[in-house]
Amino acid sequence: MTILPSFSCYLPRRAVRRATATDLMITAQLAFGTPRKLPRPESLRGRVGVLDVAFAGVGGSSGSFETVTEPFIQALGPRLAVWVDHHDHERHRDFAEDPRFVLATKAEHGACPEMIDPALVARIGPLDTIVCHTDFDGLASAAKWLRGGVEPYPGADADARAIDTRLGKPSATGERFDRALRARPRDTALFGLIVRHLASGLEDASLWRDVDAAAAELVPIEAETRRRAQDYVRVAPGVAIVGVSPGGRTFDKTLLLMLGQERERISVVLERDTISAAARFDSGVDFLALFGLAGGMPTRVSLPRKYLGKVYAALGVSPHDLPAHLQPSD
Repeated sequence: MTILPSFSCYLPRRAVRRATATDLMITAQLAFGTPRKLPRPESLRGRVGVLDVAFAGVGGSSGSFETVTEPFIQALGPRLAVWVDHHDHERHRDFAEDPRFVLATKAEHGACPEMIDPALVARIGPLDTIVCHTDFDGLASAAKWLRGGVEPYPGADADARAIDTRLGKPSATGERFDRALRARPRDTALFGLIVRHLASGLEDASLWRDVDAAAAELVPIEAETRRRAQDYVRVAPGVAIVGVSPGGRTFDKTLLLMLGQERERISVVLERDTISAAARFDSGVDFLALFGLAGGMPTRVSLPRKYLGKVYAALGVSPHDLPAHLQPSD
Protein backbone atom coordinates (compact mmCIF):
# COMPACT_ATOMS: atom_id res chain seq x y z
CA MET A 1 0.00 0.00 0.00
CA THR A 2 1.50 3.32 -1.06
CA ILE A 3 2.14 5.89 1.60
CA LEU A 4 3.00 9.43 0.66
CA PRO A 5 5.79 11.27 2.45
CA SER A 6 4.77 13.69 5.16
CA PHE A 7 2.20 15.99 3.64
CA SER A 8 2.49 19.63 4.61
CA CYS A 9 -0.34 21.94 3.79
CA TYR A 10 0.21 25.62 4.42
CA LEU A 11 -3.28 27.01 4.64
CA PRO A 12 -3.99 30.69 4.08
CA ARG A 13 -4.22 32.54 7.40
CA ARG A 14 -7.88 33.31 6.82
CA ALA A 15 -8.79 29.68 6.08
CA VAL A 16 -6.84 28.34 9.06
CA ARG A 17 -8.45 30.85 11.40
CA ARG A 18 -11.91 29.74 10.28
CA ALA A 19 -10.97 26.11 10.72
CA THR A 20 -8.92 26.05 13.92
CA ALA A 21 -8.89 29.53 15.43
CA THR A 22 -5.09 29.50 15.27
CA ASP A 23 -2.48 30.17 12.62
CA LEU A 24 -0.32 27.09 12.12
CA MET A 25 1.08 24.68 9.58
CA ILE A 26 -0.95 21.50 9.40
CA THR A 27 1.28 18.50 8.76
CA ALA A 28 0.17 14.90 8.36
CA GLN A 29 1.27 11.81 6.55
CA LEU A 30 -1.20 10.53 3.97
CA ALA A 31 -1.83 6.87 3.29
CA PHE A 32 -4.48 5.33 1.08
CA GLY A 33 -6.50 2.21 1.67
CA THR A 34 -9.50 0.15 0.65
CA PRO A 35 -11.60 -2.19 2.79
CA ARG A 36 -9.60 -5.24 1.74
CA LYS A 37 -6.20 -3.57 1.42
CA LEU A 38 -4.99 -1.44 4.29
CA PRO A 39 -1.45 -0.12 4.85
CA ARG A 40 0.84 -1.93 7.26
CA PRO A 41 0.24 -0.48 10.75
CA GLU A 42 3.98 -0.31 11.48
CA SER A 43 4.46 1.95 8.47
CA LEU A 44 2.06 4.57 9.84
CA ARG A 45 3.41 7.37 11.97
CA GLY A 46 2.07 8.40 15.37
CA ARG A 47 -1.64 8.96 15.96
CA VAL A 48 -3.69 7.57 13.07
CA GLY A 49 -7.09 8.56 11.71
CA VAL A 50 -9.01 6.39 9.22
CA LEU A 51 -11.54 8.18 7.03
CA ASP A 52 -14.12 6.70 4.63
CA VAL A 53 -12.60 3.20 4.67
CA ALA A 54 -15.32 0.59 5.18
CA PHE A 55 -14.84 -2.51 7.30
CA ALA A 56 -14.14 -5.52 5.10
CA GLY A 57 -16.86 -8.16 4.77
CA VAL A 58 -17.39 -10.75 7.48
CA GLY A 59 -16.50 -14.36 6.76
CA GLY A 60 -12.97 -15.26 7.77
CA SER A 61 -11.71 -15.59 4.20
CA SER A 62 -8.86 -13.61 2.67
CA GLY A 63 -9.77 -9.93 2.55
CA SER A 64 -12.40 -10.14 5.30
CA PHE A 65 -13.03 -8.24 8.52
CA GLU A 66 -11.32 -11.03 10.47
CA THR A 67 -8.20 -11.07 8.28
CA VAL A 68 -7.85 -7.37 7.37
CA THR A 69 -9.87 -4.88 9.46
CA GLU A 70 -9.64 -6.48 12.90
CA PRO A 71 -5.87 -7.17 12.81
CA PHE A 72 -5.30 -3.58 11.61
CA ILE A 73 -7.30 -2.16 14.53
CA GLN A 74 -5.55 -4.42 17.02
CA ALA A 75 -2.08 -3.66 15.67
CA LEU A 76 -2.61 0.11 15.91
CA GLY A 77 -4.01 -0.20 19.43
CA PRO A 78 -4.10 3.17 21.22
CA ARG A 79 -2.43 4.83 18.23
CA LEU A 80 -5.77 4.61 16.40
CA ALA A 81 -7.25 8.00 17.24
CA VAL A 82 -10.40 7.96 15.11
CA TRP A 83 -12.22 5.92 12.46
CA VAL A 84 -14.98 7.73 10.56
CA ASP A 85 -17.05 5.79 8.05
CA HIS A 86 -20.55 5.66 6.57
CA HIS A 87 -20.78 2.18 5.04
CA ASP A 88 -23.22 -0.37 6.48
CA HIS A 89 -21.58 -3.19 8.44
CA GLU A 90 -22.87 -5.60 11.07
CA ARG A 91 -19.67 -5.24 13.14
CA HIS A 92 -20.32 -1.52 13.72
CA ARG A 93 -22.22 -2.55 16.85
CA ASP A 94 -19.02 -3.94 18.39
CA PHE A 95 -17.57 -0.43 18.49
CA ALA A 96 -20.66 1.50 19.55
CA GLU A 97 -19.17 2.28 22.97
CA ASP A 98 -15.72 3.24 21.66
CA PRO A 99 -15.63 7.05 21.17
CA ARG A 100 -12.88 6.71 18.57
CA PHE A 101 -15.29 5.08 16.12
CA VAL A 102 -17.73 7.44 14.42
CA LEU A 103 -19.75 5.02 12.29
CA ALA A 104 -22.99 5.36 10.36
CA THR A 105 -24.95 3.71 7.59
CA LYS A 106 -25.09 5.10 4.09
CA ALA A 107 -28.76 5.88 4.59
CA GLU A 108 -27.79 8.08 7.53
CA HIS A 109 -24.91 9.77 5.73
CA GLY A 110 -24.56 9.48 1.97
CA ALA A 111 -20.92 10.56 2.15
CA CYS A 112 -18.18 10.72 4.78
CA PRO A 113 -17.17 14.44 4.71
CA GLU A 114 -20.52 15.52 6.14
CA MET A 115 -19.68 13.48 9.26
CA ILE A 116 -16.56 15.56 9.90
CA ASP A 117 -17.00 18.92 11.61
CA PRO A 118 -14.90 21.26 13.77
CA ALA A 119 -16.23 19.73 16.98
CA LEU A 120 -15.11 16.22 15.99
CA VAL A 121 -11.66 17.41 14.85
CA ALA A 122 -11.21 19.35 18.12
CA ARG A 123 -12.32 16.35 20.21
CA ILE A 124 -9.89 13.95 18.55
CA GLY A 125 -6.94 16.34 18.40
CA PRO A 126 -3.94 16.35 16.00
CA LEU A 127 -3.32 13.36 13.74
CA ASP A 128 0.12 12.31 12.53
CA THR A 129 -1.26 10.07 9.77
CA ILE A 130 -4.52 10.06 7.83
CA VAL A 131 -5.56 6.86 6.06
CA CYS A 132 -8.33 7.57 3.58
CA HIS A 133 -10.23 5.91 0.76
CA THR A 134 -9.16 6.77 -2.77
CA ASP A 135 -12.39 8.18 -4.21
CA PHE A 136 -13.54 11.80 -4.01
CA ASP A 137 -15.47 11.03 -0.84
CA GLY A 138 -12.34 9.80 0.93
CA LEU A 139 -9.94 12.44 -0.36
CA ALA A 140 -12.38 15.23 0.47
CA SER A 141 -12.68 13.77 3.98
CA ALA A 142 -8.91 13.94 4.45
CA ALA A 143 -8.80 17.52 3.17
CA LYS A 144 -11.70 18.58 5.38
CA TRP A 145 -9.96 17.08 8.41
CA LEU A 146 -6.79 19.00 7.57
CA ARG A 147 -8.90 22.15 7.42
CA GLY A 148 -10.21 21.56 10.92
CA GLY A 149 -13.62 20.36 9.78
CA VAL A 150 -14.30 23.16 7.29
CA GLU A 151 -15.40 22.37 3.71
CA PRO A 152 -12.66 22.85 1.09
CA TYR A 153 -15.12 24.90 -0.94
CA PRO A 154 -18.81 25.73 -0.51
CA GLY A 155 -20.84 22.68 -1.52
CA ALA A 156 -17.99 20.16 -1.25
CA ASP A 157 -19.99 17.97 1.16
CA ALA A 158 -22.96 17.96 -1.22
CA ASP A 159 -20.65 17.06 -4.11
CA ALA A 160 -19.24 14.13 -2.15
CA ARG A 161 -22.78 12.93 -1.42
CA ALA A 162 -23.89 13.21 -5.05
CA ILE A 163 -20.78 11.44 -6.33
CA ASP A 164 -20.77 8.65 -3.74
CA THR A 165 -24.48 7.85 -3.96
CA ARG A 166 -24.68 8.59 -7.72
CA LEU A 167 -27.87 10.48 -6.95
CA GLY A 168 -28.19 14.07 -8.08
CA LYS A 169 -25.53 15.99 -9.95
CA PRO A 170 -22.31 17.34 -8.46
CA SER A 171 -21.14 20.88 -9.16
CA ALA A 172 -18.71 21.57 -11.99
CA THR A 173 -15.91 21.59 -9.41
CA GLY A 174 -16.86 18.23 -7.97
CA GLU A 175 -17.25 16.74 -11.42
CA ARG A 176 -13.72 17.80 -12.40
CA PHE A 177 -12.27 15.90 -9.46
CA ASP A 178 -14.54 12.88 -9.94
CA ARG A 179 -13.69 12.49 -13.62
CA ALA A 180 -9.96 12.68 -12.88
CA LEU A 181 -10.22 9.97 -10.23
CA ARG A 182 -12.36 7.71 -12.41
CA ALA A 183 -9.77 7.99 -15.17
CA ARG A 184 -6.86 7.21 -12.83
CA PRO A 185 -8.25 5.13 -9.97
CA ARG A 186 -4.81 3.90 -8.82
CA ASP A 187 -2.72 7.07 -9.25
CA THR A 188 -1.45 7.83 -5.74
CA ALA A 189 0.35 10.97 -6.94
CA LEU A 190 -2.99 12.29 -8.19
CA PHE A 191 -4.63 11.41 -4.87
CA GLY A 192 -2.06 13.45 -2.98
CA LEU A 193 -2.36 16.38 -5.36
CA ILE A 194 -6.14 16.44 -4.99
CA VAL A 195 -5.94 16.41 -1.18
CA ARG A 196 -3.42 19.25 -1.35
CA HIS A 197 -5.64 21.23 -3.73
CA LEU A 198 -8.72 20.71 -1.58
CA ALA A 199 -6.93 21.36 1.72
CA SER A 200 -5.65 24.69 0.44
CA GLY A 201 -9.18 25.74 -0.46
CA LEU A 202 -8.46 25.52 -4.22
CA GLU A 203 -6.15 28.55 -3.90
CA ASP A 204 -3.48 27.34 -6.35
CA ALA A 205 -5.16 27.40 -9.77
CA SER A 206 -2.12 25.74 -11.36
CA LEU A 207 -3.05 22.46 -9.66
CA TRP A 208 -6.09 22.20 -11.89
CA ARG A 209 -3.79 21.50 -14.82
CA ASP A 210 -2.94 17.97 -13.65
CA VAL A 211 -6.50 17.30 -12.46
CA ASP A 212 -7.98 18.31 -15.82
CA ALA A 213 -5.31 16.36 -17.73
CA ALA A 214 -6.35 13.22 -15.87
CA ALA A 215 -10.04 13.97 -16.41
CA ALA A 216 -9.48 14.26 -20.18
CA GLU A 217 -8.35 10.62 -20.19
CA LEU A 218 -11.86 9.58 -19.18
CA VAL A 219 -13.36 10.51 -22.57
CA PRO A 220 -12.22 7.36 -24.45
CA ILE A 221 -12.93 5.23 -21.36
CA GLU A 222 -16.51 6.46 -21.31
CA ALA A 223 -16.87 5.78 -25.03
CA GLU A 224 -15.66 2.21 -24.56
CA THR A 225 -17.97 1.73 -21.59
CA ARG A 226 -21.02 2.89 -23.57
CA ARG A 227 -20.04 0.54 -26.40
CA ARG A 228 -19.94 -2.39 -23.98
CA ALA A 229 -23.28 -1.37 -22.49
CA GLN A 230 -24.94 -2.07 -25.86
CA ASP A 231 -24.45 -5.79 -25.06
CA TYR A 232 -26.69 -5.76 -21.98
CA VAL A 233 -29.29 -8.55 -21.97
CA ARG A 234 -32.53 -7.69 -20.17
CA VAL A 235 -34.35 -10.50 -18.39
CA ALA A 236 -37.16 -10.95 -15.88
CA PRO A 237 -37.64 -9.91 -13.16
CA GLY A 238 -35.94 -6.61 -13.98
CA VAL A 239 -32.27 -7.52 -14.33
CA ALA A 240 -29.79 -6.32 -16.99
CA ILE A 241 -26.72 -8.53 -17.46
CA VAL A 242 -23.60 -7.97 -19.53
CA GLY A 243 -20.52 -10.13 -19.96
CA VAL A 244 -17.11 -8.46 -20.21
CA SER A 245 -14.39 -10.40 -21.99
CA PRO A 246 -10.82 -10.04 -20.69
CA GLY A 247 -8.44 -7.70 -22.46
CA GLY A 248 -9.46 -4.94 -24.78
CA ARG A 249 -9.79 -1.26 -24.00
CA THR A 250 -10.20 0.12 -20.51
CA PHE A 251 -13.77 0.69 -19.32
CA ASP A 252 -15.38 2.19 -16.22
CA LYS A 253 -17.21 -0.55 -14.31
CA THR A 254 -19.16 1.88 -12.14
CA LEU A 255 -20.47 3.65 -15.23
CA LEU A 256 -21.23 0.31 -16.89
CA LEU A 257 -23.31 -0.73 -13.90
CA MET A 258 -25.13 2.60 -13.94
CA LEU A 259 -25.91 2.21 -17.63
CA GLY A 260 -27.41 -1.18 -16.81
CA GLN A 261 -29.60 0.48 -14.19
CA GLU A 262 -30.96 2.76 -16.88
CA ARG A 263 -32.31 -0.40 -18.50
CA GLU A 264 -33.48 -2.40 -15.48
CA ARG A 265 -33.69 -2.05 -11.72
CA ILE A 266 -30.65 -4.30 -11.14
CA SER A 267 -27.51 -4.47 -13.27
CA VAL A 268 -24.98 -7.30 -13.30
CA VAL A 269 -21.51 -7.22 -14.88
CA LEU A 270 -19.83 -10.58 -15.40
CA GLU A 271 -16.06 -10.64 -15.72
CA ARG A 272 -13.85 -13.70 -16.02
CA ASP A 273 -13.55 -14.21 -12.24
CA THR A 274 -16.02 -11.75 -10.73
CA ILE A 275 -19.73 -10.94 -10.55
CA SER A 276 -20.64 -7.31 -9.80
CA ALA A 277 -24.25 -6.46 -9.01
CA ALA A 278 -25.64 -2.98 -8.42
CA ALA A 279 -28.88 -1.10 -7.91
CA ARG A 280 -29.66 2.54 -7.24
CA PHE A 281 -28.83 3.75 -3.75
CA ASP A 282 -32.52 4.52 -3.14
CA SER A 283 -33.87 1.36 -4.81
CA GLY A 284 -34.57 -0.58 -1.62
CA VAL A 285 -32.61 -3.56 -2.98
CA ASP A 286 -30.51 -5.33 -0.34
CA PHE A 287 -27.98 -7.66 -1.95
CA LEU A 288 -26.51 -8.49 1.47
CA ALA A 289 -29.80 -10.11 2.48
CA LEU A 290 -30.41 -11.63 -0.96
CA PHE A 291 -26.99 -13.26 -1.16
CA GLY A 292 -26.50 -13.99 2.55
CA LEU A 293 -23.57 -11.59 2.93
CA ALA A 294 -22.41 -9.67 5.99
CA GLY A 295 -20.98 -6.16 5.77
CA GLY A 296 -20.64 -3.90 2.79
CA MET A 297 -22.99 -1.80 0.70
CA PRO A 298 -26.52 -3.22 0.33
CA THR A 299 -26.80 -1.91 -3.23
CA ARG A 300 -23.43 -2.92 -4.69
CA VAL A 301 -21.57 -6.17 -4.18
CA SER A 302 -18.90 -8.29 -5.84
CA LEU A 303 -18.70 -12.06 -5.66
CA PRO A 304 -16.53 -14.78 -7.24
CA ARG A 305 -17.84 -15.96 -10.62
CA LYS A 306 -18.25 -19.51 -9.28
CA TYR A 307 -21.36 -18.33 -7.41
CA LEU A 308 -23.16 -17.20 -10.56
CA GLY A 309 -25.82 -19.92 -10.38
CA LYS A 310 -26.67 -18.96 -6.80
CA VAL A 311 -26.76 -15.28 -7.71
CA TYR A 312 -29.22 -15.94 -10.53
CA ALA A 313 -31.38 -18.02 -8.20
CA ALA A 314 -31.42 -15.26 -5.56
CA LEU A 315 -32.35 -12.65 -8.19
CA GLY A 316 -35.05 -14.88 -9.69
CA VAL A 317 -33.27 -15.06 -13.06
CA SER A 318 -33.73 -18.17 -15.17
CA PRO A 319 -30.46 -19.14 -16.92
CA HIS A 320 -32.57 -20.58 -19.75
CA ASP A 321 -33.41 -16.98 -20.73
CA LEU A 322 -29.74 -16.14 -21.26
CA PRO A 323 -27.25 -16.67 -24.08
CA ALA A 324 -24.47 -19.19 -23.56
CA HIS A 325 -21.76 -16.69 -22.51
CA LEU A 326 -23.91 -15.58 -19.55
CA GLN A 327 -24.70 -19.09 -18.33
CA PRO A 328 -23.32 -20.43 -15.04
CA SER A 329 -20.50 -22.95 -15.51
CA ASP A 330 -21.78 -25.31 -12.79
